[in-house]
Amino acid sequence: MSKRRLGRSAISIEPLVLGTNVLGRTVDEPQSFKVLDAFLDAGFNALDTADVYGKGASETVIGNWLTARGNRDKVLVFTKVGLEMGQGQVGLSANWIIEEVEHSLRRLQTDYIDLYQSHRADPDTPEEETLAAFDSLIKAGKVRAIGASNYDTRLLRTALDLSSSKQLPRYETVQNEYNLYDRAGFEEVQDLAVREHVSGLHYFSLARGFVSGKYRTPADAAKSPRGPGVVEKYLNEKGYRILAALDAIAERTGAPHSAIALAWLNARPGTAAPIASATTVAQVKELAEGARLTLSGEDVAELTQAGR
Repeated sequence: MSKRRLGRSAISIEPLVLGTNVLGRTVDEPQSFKVLDAFLDAGFNALDTADVYGKGASETVIGNWLTARGNRDKVLVFTKVGLEMGQGQVGLSANWIIEEVEHSLRRLQTDYIDLYQSHRADPDTPEEETLAAFDSLIKAGKVRAIGASNYDTRLLRTALDLSSSKQLPRYETVQNEYNLYDRAGFEEVQDLAVREHVSGLHYFSLARGFVSGKYRTPADAAKSPRGPGVVEKYLNEKGYRILAALDAIAERTGAPHSAIALAWLNARPGTAAPIASATTVAQVKELAEGARLTLSGEDVAELTQAGR
């Protein structure tokens, strides 16, 4: 593996980020600690969370783990602000960002956040106001770098232009949905991201578990903890083409389907790392295999064509 720099920031990561939206929700704290320990032991250290995950539950579990292990200096913490936290606490206004970062810092039991991300654009707040708030946090040492999530080309272009013209910090990452099946979320902004050195962090990288190969029929989908209506959307001609390509490459390489899907993402231009969740130590090991797997050019092309 080789580390990848996040935009033009001073932060570099291995090509895998652990998604922690399940921590403190479907995964209790003792099991969460086992997953986090396994992720660090496997050679990775970037965790992605958000204030809204479990209304602070995910950040709280991470904070408890960081304190219990005494390893804050070995871990990169990415979190987000902007989605509804209740009682009108929502958006990217300067007042809310300045208030909510303190809540996140307290839950995380740390005095700084490595990557603080706008969870979604706020149409009611000028982008300049949001960037100025982030600027104050960076100058105060509470945030190292900033990123955007769910931004399209127009929104990201506007933000980057403001950063340049107003001498404000720039978004160094863009976190959008991206996987073998769902490609529009990142590919719409991919050219701009590559050109401006904004690194892609991809959520739903395993297509809600579909690319694991476990869900091939409506009956299989009914067993999904995410609910049959979620996985069933992939059970169509395009989805079956993707599964066939994964099957063939798994046969040739011996790698599990999920690992192949992550390796494909890491071969895409503009990618810093996919984000993937795990609920068990075994799942962490499979994710790690994907981060270390290098596909041939032919394999990458076959997967790319299958999902067009």
